[in-house]
Amino acid sequence: MAAVFLVTLYEYSPLFYISVVSLCFVVTAAMVLGWFGFDVPVILRSSDETESILPTPEKQMVQVTNPFTLEMCAGPVSVTDGLSVRACCLEPCILSCFWGCEVGALQGALQAHQHGPRLSTPQHFQEALHFLYYYYQSFHIGTEDREGHHTQIPADQGITDFGLLPRERYPLVAVLTLAEPEARDTYNIVASVTVIHVPDDKYGLSARILFQYLLTSQGSMYELKPLFMSAGSGGASGPPEPDQSTQPSEPREEEASRVEPVLEDKEDEEDEEDEEDEDWSEGRGRDCVVCQNAAVNRVLLPCRHACVCDSCVSHFQHCPICRAFVLESFALAQGTAAAEQ
Repeated sequence: MAAVFLVTLYEYSPLFYISVVSLCFVVTAAMVLGWFGFDVPVILRSSDETESILPTPEKQMVQVTNPFTLEMCAGPVSVTDGLSVRACCLEPCILSCFWGCEVGALQGALQAHQHGPRLSTPQHFQEALHFLYYYYQSFHIGTEDREGHHTQIPADQGITDFGLLPRERYPLVAVLTLAEPEARDTYNIVASVTVIHVPDDKYGLSARILFQYLLTSQGSMYELKPLFMSAGSGGASGPPEPDQSTQPSEPREEEASRVEPVLEDKEDEEDEEDEEDEDWSEGRGRDCVVCQNAAVNRVLLPCRHACVCDSCVSHFQHCPICRAFVLESFALAQGTAAAEQ
């Protein structure tokens, strides 16, 4: 019956010719677009397309040790009530809190670090900021100090907000510097600058870290950015990563030791979580979202998703998580990539 219908359609209907020509045009156009890199339906792609995909460029990274980690503590946060921050350092350091620091003054200080004297002490920061801030407070942080430190503008200054948007001052700038001169010669990173938004009467956005910078002894400045893990690989984002670092900073690896169990029956679960954190710091224990076999060891740029292994990264032009174009990638553990090469 089908053959009879096609013969009848061929003899009596011009739609047959139109359908054949249209189908050929669609298939040809899809093949041409796919050849030049445009997205086309998978069913129309050539089976040899995966072989023509160029390998993802390797971003050259430099492994460094970050001696600073700063995070916000839970609790009420406002300009009048202040906030608590917790610092974790590999060496004794000084936490300097600059309330109401001018935006231009901070940007000028960061530029001065790159082109002038290095900002490695609280006094250097005060001079580079030209004292253009409302209030200054400092804390000494030891290597075993895991407690939060509360910083607040004194009530007698009468400061309840920092004006309407756009603002000329950052609510809080927290700076971590090494306390001992010998440690400044040991570590390449000499200071950490964290800009924190604090809600007030004029702008009620919840408290959060806006951005973080690492300053090096050579005058370079790098921004810390988070790595994002897929839901199947733990459901949480990885620790912040500087643009020139290839592994989580050491203070983050010790974060599990600061957690005190509340109930005894949860100790086993916390031990398992500690083991998972240790696995992540060593570059194992997180399965690739593609092959589900090898450990995750590749971070895709610019989306910063850590979701594939060394073998699967060369087969994708788009991130498997967000479908963004992959421009570059780098390895979390240099040893694994070097062993394969």
